[in-house]
Amino acid sequence: MPAPRTVLLTGAGGGVGTLMRSLLPEYGYSLRLFDLRPVEGEPDAITADLCDTEALREAVRGVDAIIHLAGISLEAPFEKILHSNIEGTYRLYEAARLAGVPRVVLASSNHAVGFTPAPRAGDPLIPVGTPRRPDTFYGLSKSFGEDLAQLYWDKHGLETVSVRIGSCFPEPTSVRMLSMWLSPADGARLFHAALTAEGVGHTVVYGSSANTRLWWDLTSARALGYAPRDDSEPYAGKLIAEQGELDPADPAQGHLGGHFVTDPPIWPY
Repeated sequence: MPAPRTVLLTGAGGGVGTLMRSLLPEYGYSLRLFDLRPVEGEPDAITADLCDTEALREAVRGVDAIIHLAGISLEAPFEKILHSNIEGTYRLYEAARLAGVPRVVLASSNHAVGFTPAPRAGDPLIPVGTPRRPDTFYGLSKSFGEDLAQLYWDKHGLETVSVRIGSCFPEPTSVRMLSMWLSPADGARLFHAALTAEGVGHTVVYGSSANTRLWWDLTSARALGYAPRDDSEPYAGKLIAEQGELDPADPAQGHLGGHFVTDPPIWPY
């Protein structure tokens, strides 16, 4: 697929969105920004709810692709998840379909498979086709997003790459994150590959760097042309000295979803 020129970035003021605002333009993209709240330093950003049909119609007009990061990114009451992550994502896809946008890059999450046991040393990497086992209503909404993407590909020919993002931060902050870390630079590489690969249909990929302690299989991401360059291992010594090695018998340490399976952080708004 030729590199899109104009990309709608929803959730532009969030953690990953903020990182991508500075990194993706280096690949030649012109970003149109969308968020529920004003984006600091971005007076032209569209400020609206995902369920605002008119605002969405304006947001998608003339764009070549969409990176959909908007929504609640922690656990919340089901009613809030339903509005933001489920209905909001549906409305985005409908707006994209009606506008003829050919591709969406969808922020899924490791929490769509959060109750999957983490592999131990010597175990095979977890394949992208492993059954979904969401750990929260948040994870459940990401499973819905993947199914919605599949429906819109099968029924309407709207392509999606669903990226099960691990932990995209400037550096890992926990021992678990050593296996799930997606460096911001690798995040931009992965989104660029997802925007430009040919014939993706609906493709699900795991989103992390080439970590020495990697838990999941990046084959489908690499097939898009993603070539991760970073590794969390330089941070391992300090984190393990502070926090100790993971205990697989502890449910919060022995599953992909980490403490989301036992005591998930709650969305503050």
